[in-house]
Amino acid sequence: MSDASNMPSTAGKVVVVTGGARGIGRAVASELAGAGAVVALGDIDASTVANTGTEIGASMARHLDVTDPASFASFLAEVEKTCGPVDVLINNAGIMPVGRFTEESDEITRRILDINVYGVLLGTKLALPPMLTRGRGHIVNMASMAGENPTPGMATYCASKQAVLSFTETMRLEHRGTGVRFSAVLPTFTRTEMIAGTRAPRALLAEPADVASAVAALIARPRRRVSVTRAAGMLAAFNKLTPRPLGEFMARRLGVHRTFIDVDRDARRAYDDRLAAD
Repeated sequence: MSDASNMPSTAGKVVVVTGGARGIGRAVASELAGAGAVVALGDIDASTVANTGTEIGASMARHLDVTDPASFASFLAEVEKTCGPVDVLINNAGIMPVGRFTEESDEITRRILDINVYGVLLGTKLALPPMLTRGRGHIVNMASMAGENPTPGMATYCASKQAVLSFTETMRLEHRGTGVRFSAVLPTFTRTEMIAGTRAPRALLAEPADVASAVAALIARPRRRVSVTRAAGMLAAFNKLTPRPLGEFMARRLGVHRTFIDVDRDARRAYDDRLAAD
C-alpha cells in the first residue's frame, strides 16, 4: 500500500473502478483506498465485488454491467449520491479470451468488443459531462501493451485495446484545456487469472501491484499514458524502431507468438467457465 502522505492529490478523491472485483481492478482499488481515496467499485459479479469492497475498505461496491447504459447510469448516480461527484473514472473492466481467431465464436467476439471497447466509451460518455461542467476530472482507460504489439492468439483482444488507445488519445485532444485529463495505462502480461493456462514470458510479467502503483502515481500526477512494467514499455518502444522482421524474430525467440495459442485449457477452465457464467 502507498502512504497517503506521499500522494496528497490522491487522498480524498472520489474514484470509480470498473471491473473491480478481481485482478488488476481489485489491486488498483486497494492501492487507492490505502492512499486515502474514496473508492467505488463496480463489477458484473455482484457477490464478489461486495466481498472485495468490504475487504479493501471501499466506500461503495455494487453490481455494474458496463455494456448496459441503464446499469452504468444508475451506478454513477449512486456513486454521486453516496460518495460525491466523481473525480476519477477508471475504465478497467475487460475480458481476454484467447485462441486462434477462426476458433472464436461470434458471441465471444462481440462480448470482447462490447466490454473492452463499448464499456469504455459508454463510461466516458456518462462520466464526462459532469466533469466538463466542473472544469476538472480524470478518465483513466485500461489499455494494454497488446494494443500496440499484435499478438497471435489475441486478435480481437488486440483490436479492442488498440481501439481504447486511439479513443483515449482522441478524447485528450478533443477536450484539451477543459480541465479534464485523459490517460491510458498499458500493462504487459499481468499475473492474474486472465493469463491462466498460458506460458507468458517470465521476463515480461507484471504483478497486479505493479499496475496499481502506476495507476496511483498517474492519478497523483497525470500523464497521457504509462506502460507497466517500465522494462516492457522500453522493449516495446525499441521494437518500434527496429525493422519488422527483426522485431518478429525477437518475439518468436521469447515465445510470445505461441503464448496465447498453445494454451492449457484445463488450467484455464475456471476463467473460461466464469466468462460463460457472466
